[in-house]
Amino acid sequence: MGNEKLPYCYTLLRGNGQTILLDCGLNNASHGKEFVERFNVQNWFPPREVLAEVGCTPEEIDHVILTHAHFDHMGGLELFPKATFYIQQQELVSWVSIMALHRRFRWLLTATDTGDMLQAVQLAREGRMRGLDGDVDNLFPGIDLRVARDTHTAASQYIVIRNDGKAQSDDVFVYTGDLLYRHDNMHGGNPNDPVYVPVGLAFGSQTNLVFATHEIMKTAGFDIRRILTPHEPAMTNIYPSRTTENGHYIVEVALGEGQKSVVN
Repeated sequence: MGNEKLPYCYTLLRGNGQTILLDCGLNNASHGKEFVERFNVQNWFPPREVLAEVGCTPEEIDHVILTHAHFDHMGGLELFPKATFYIQQQELVSWVSIMALHRRFRWLLTATDTGDMLQAVQLAREGRMRGLDGDVDNLFPGIDLRVARDTHTAASQYIVIRNDGKAQSDDVFVYTGDLLYRHDNMHGGNPNDPVYVPVGLAFGSQTNLVFATHEIMKTAGFDIRRILTPHEPAMTNIYPSRTTENGHYIVEVALGEGQKSVVN
């Protein structure tokens, strides 16, 4: 038993005329501020300052793909005023159902900001929150979504990025959301004799999480360098990176042709 520091992050994709964010972080305001204090979140800065480090603004974000509805992945909904958001329908429905339970079930809302659910419904009224029903191929060119039901949450999804755009790609990255926290979840601390270890904070089946881990590994060709785990500090050791004046890490996974590096 012990404690681990888990960084929070945005993951930015640019290409084919689109600017896409994978998850949208949290908002250090209103009910979200309670989560910041409860989980001892430190060194939070608004997305305007964070994205400025890579030459982007919140208004430039066209689309946000949400892996699940926890506060640190969906709490920033109102901070991206022009974006359209995408989430599994079952994910939202499950949290609304839990919110309607007796207070004795409140542990199930440990990492969920009920205010985010209200914001999500309002965005749906405005046509800016799109509910998805299962796996989606080519949500955008080269970007596929895969649902992992009854795992970390009721309908978490992971994102498969075919970086070369080909249907049968040799250049695949997988963004895991919270289906995996750390590299240790993929090998148990022993890459030479790996064992899958599910994340501790799971609101569904640990068994399903283990099998979802295997599917992610297969999709990435069992190459950890191809698996993007947003809470893993070691990402800075695998890819080119730098530290900002605010003490944040900028990690550059892949550059498109003609793009300028943001870490060199």
